Amino acid sequence: MLGLEHDFRIVDTHATLDPDEDSVAVHGRDITPERLEREMRQAGIVRAVASPGRRPTGRSYLRANNAVARLSVDRPFVAFARLNGPRDPGDGPVSTLRNLRAERDDHHARPDDVEQYSYDDRFHGFTLAPKYDGLPNADVLDRLEAADLPVIVHGGRAFPPDAVERELLIYDVPIVLSGFGGHPLDTDLMTRTLDLLDEYDRLYVDTTAVRYREILERGVLEHPDRILFGSGAPGVHPNVGVMELLTLDVSEDLMRRILAKNPVRLVPALEEGADA
Repeated sequence: MLGLEHDFRIVDTHATLDPDEDSVAVHGRDITPERLEREMRQAGIVRAVASPGRRPTGRSYLRANNAVARLSVDRPFVAFARLNGPRDPGDGPVSTLRNLRAERDDHHARPDDVEQYSYDDRFHGFTLAPKYDGLPNADVLDRLEAADLPVIVHGGRAFPPDAVERELLIYDVPIVLSGFGGHPLDTDLMTRTLDLLDEYDRLYVDTTAVRYREILERGVLEHPDRILFGSGAPGVHPNVGVMELLTLDVSEDLMRRILAKNPVRLVPALEEGADA
């Protein structure tokens, strides 16, 4: 695919590195760091947040996180550590019962893990995917609040915006809700997320796989400081994510905010010349 032509500096808040055979097997894709970097360059993306892909059930993210950090050295990637936990993210009676009995296993994230990642200059934030990985215990979330680093949260029907509000927005930590909280293609959830932006100053959203022009334009016009570009690479080719934004009917200044200024303000390591 040919590289895109535009005059914007672009940084990406949502990319995945599959650092080992387990992650590749789960996702069914084998995208090397070199290929991902090349595709980013084609789209004009100069730097990107990267975190591990999903691990099989019962496996720790420790090795995968460290692998992503290692692969990010001398590449335009900014490593985020992925965390899991024993709690069911649902709010029904079955989930409530499960959570009463939820006990942390050896492969689940612990407060000390968060502290270690927070003081390790290789990591610049965290990723939660409750649908696949469960929710961490309260002591882990307390440590995330103390770390005060951005947390990218994968939303959707299994972990909708109301669940994000109930479980995470009670903590004073910058939350980036991926895909406007409604991926895939759920406008009701995306609209609810935009309402939450009115209520929570430290809530942000990224544009990963948001296919609706009116949703994107509304978010940009109503909340110009809290919309961040996220490609969703390699599940989505970076060119696709960039092209979707470039077709929006918004000013050049707003476009520059989404593509670079807002993400850099939240994740300073995305700045040009910063150490990843």
